[in-house]
Amino acid sequence: MRIAPSPTGPFHIGTARTALFNYLLARHNNGAFVIRIEDTDGSRSQRRWEKDILDGLHWLSLDWDEGPDIGGPYEPYRQSERTAIYQRYIKRLLDEDKAYRCFCTPEELEAQRQYQLSIGQPPRYTGKCRSLSLEEIKKNLRAGKSFVVRLKVSPGEKVIFKDAIVDRVIFNTDELGDFVIAKGMDQPLYNLAVVIDDYEMKINYVVRGADHISNTPKQILIQQVLGLPQPEYAHLPLVLSPEKRKLSKREGVVAVSDYREQGYLPQALINFIALLGWSAGEDKDIYPLLSLVEKFSLAQIQKGGAVFDIKRLDWMNGYYIRQESLPSLTKMCIPFLVKGGLLTKEDHLKEKFTPTYCISQTGEKVTFAYLEKVVSLYQERLKKLSEIVELTNFFFQKELKYESKLLAWKEQPLSEVKRVLKQLKKQLAKLPEDQWTEEDLKALLLKETEREGDRGTVLWPFRVALTGKEQSAGPFEIASALGKRKVLDRLDSALKKP
Repeated sequence: MRIAPSPTGPFHIGTARTALFNYLLARHNNGAFVIRIEDTDGSRSQRRWEKDILDGLHWLSLDWDEGPDIGGPYEPYRQSERTAIYQRYIKRLLDEDKAYRCFCTPEELEAQRQYQLSIGQPPRYTGKCRSLSLEEIKKNLRAGKSFVVRLKVSPGEKVIFKDAIVDRVIFNTDELGDFVIAKGMDQPLYNLAVVIDDYEMKINYVVRGADHISNTPKQILIQQVLGLPQPEYAHLPLVLSPEKRKLSKREGVVAVSDYREQGYLPQALINFIALLGWSAGEDKDIYPLLSLVEKFSLAQIQKGGAVFDIKRLDWMNGYYIRQESLPSLTKMCIPFLVKGGLLTKEDHLKEKFTPTYCISQTGEKVTFAYLEKVVSLYQERLKKLSEIVELTNFFFQKELKYESKLLAWKEQPLSEVKRVLKQLKKQLAKLPEDQWTEEDLKALLLKETEREGDRGTVLWPFRVALTGKEQSAGPFEIASALGKRKVLDRLDSALKKP
């Protein structure tokens, strides 16, 4: 099995799904999973995008057996480094009269195309250069004329292949004509390069997107003239947007790195994309990677396009977040708090080189235990890690910005709100530090609500005073995490609101 991405842009979520299905099939059958970089498009291919692809695969835990970074028995694994191999095959096809040099200019080809369209014919090459004499070829070469190499395709024949997903596929060679397989002697086009690479690297099962079906008959014809074995093919249904169009950047996030930066967990993304067009036939949604390896088969892949449902991904990511231990989740959230400007990280040469953190606005040092408390309040609510910034920012702000009317429960007058808050502050100030726990705070606050006769009149303004938000975690948990000094300070600030 192989995945052969082009490094011309960010690692696409659709390519990640193709990589996953190849990986699962290889591992399920004790096969090899190979990474090959198709970078013959020198004008668009960049090493930074190759790095993005490999980083994304590493992050998703899709380890490979052969590839550009680790080598293997059939290296090199970058097409740009395999030119000599391609040249040998191109020369062989020309020498055996199975391909020919075409010297037609782009202008001539466009004129042919327009004429064919005008008489209702599908555009294809007319074969003008197919019968050039050896002397004419030499003359053109001496004149320095550029050329492409075309495969000689017999007209009126059918190319038939069995696909593991879309079943029997038939193409007529009249629709193909003598198609181009190389520009000059040292620049193979995709269909030739992929056939050579798959043969040389011993790939015997090709799983790729359905958009490659139209390439398959060309590749089979090349395999036939070279006398190469034909691999098994399986063309995956495309990943579609909710509007049932091919998933594109215009319609949403498509880069794996973007999902990583938003705080999706790799195991959630793997689980989600595995179910895009595949089902184990069970009434369940959660599949760790090892379980996917055990259950995966091509027979359970649907033929229609798979719709990318971001709500389902969010639900699944929330599930995996809840499975994390609190220390692990806190470590995952810290980079988002730092990036969000709430924390600054300070590395000190202490025992085990433990990093310490400061609240950005105040410079106050906070412990990992404090951060654990903060994160614990929202572990059940998080759908993605980036949400931790907006949900917990009040823990790290010096002053909360909100209007005094937010403090009011229903139609509660502001004077009444301040009376309640003043009474709360008086009672909380008496609570010793060693009793500043969620349980003790709850007991004290509920006693106040009994006195007032309505929980909302006490708990609503108290929670708003601590958070500045209309929605948040419960007031007991928040007060416990903030600590006595900050709670009293925030009550003071609320009482000063005009």
